[in-house]
Amino acid sequence: MADVGARLRARFGPEAEDWLAEVPALAARLSAQWGLGLGELFASGASSVVLRCRWPDGTRAVLKLSPDRALLTKQVEMLRVFAPSGRVPVVLAADAEAGAMVLEEIVPGTEAEDLPQPEMPRRWGELLTALHAVAPPARWPWDLRGRCAEAFARIGRRLSDPAIGARIDQDTWQRAIRRCETLLATQTKLVLVHGDLHLGNVLDGGPRGLVAIDPKACVGDPCFDAVDYVVAGAGHEGVAARCRRVAAACGLDGNRLYTWSQVVAPMAAIARLTRGGPEPEIEELLFLAR
Repeated sequence: MADVGARLRARFGPEAEDWLAEVPALAARLSAQWGLGLGELFASGASSVVLRCRWPDGTRAVLKLSPDRALLTKQVEMLRVFAPSGRVPVVLAADAEAGAMVLEEIVPGTEAEDLPQPEMPRRWGELLTALHAVAPPARWPWDLRGRCAEAFARIGRRLSDPAIGARIDQDTWQRAIRRCETLLATQTKLVLVHGDLHLGNVLDGGPRGLVAIDPKACVGDPCFDAVDYVVAGAGHEGVAARCRRVAAACGLDGNRLYTWSQVVAPMAAIARLTRGGPEPEIEELLFLAR
């Protein structure tokens, strides 16, 4: 629980301590309310605490709790809108006031990064086909322009870190913004995209195929849902080679997908610099960004 507390404090500040102190009582109350059998702490992230549990009928599930009630309510809405695809976890219960939801547990749940890589482009294409077949709801309030603006603003603050600023200058960052603007201005096919489809948000769902978690659903270019997988080729087979394979398997415009990889490259480099990623990956991403 100490690691969870550190991540929550980094996200929400010292007030996260008071919320964490209330988690056991909150989990017990919700367990009684929904008839859950509570289990161990499970894969909690930067904005939530997640516990394994059993739904009353025996279904393996997870109880997700967050001090950011608005964020969790938004996640519930996005999961429910993608539900017809069969490629997101089923929401079994939600309590907006408590900042809580119960989701089916994805089994076996292996992250995409740890799955056999030769078959991944095909499986990624099947996932995108299913997700993008969901029609955007009328007057859906979130679009890809807003998603990108938020990401540039949030991640761009990291440039003030001397270790990051020494590797990624403002010219590189502004070049990525201009490339993004060009792509956004030339969107033709618009679909409901997941919006945060990195390899940690894609799990093996067994016979149902790959399953996506934690969507940031917005309307925009379908290439966006392939770019994180493409950029993850840095330091392996290479971004350009992976881009060609993924574009073919997913039926996407390879040139647009490669340009999206140039947009995302400096963000991915910042993530790797922050956690001490392999230097060959960082060098390829920085070259791509230039």
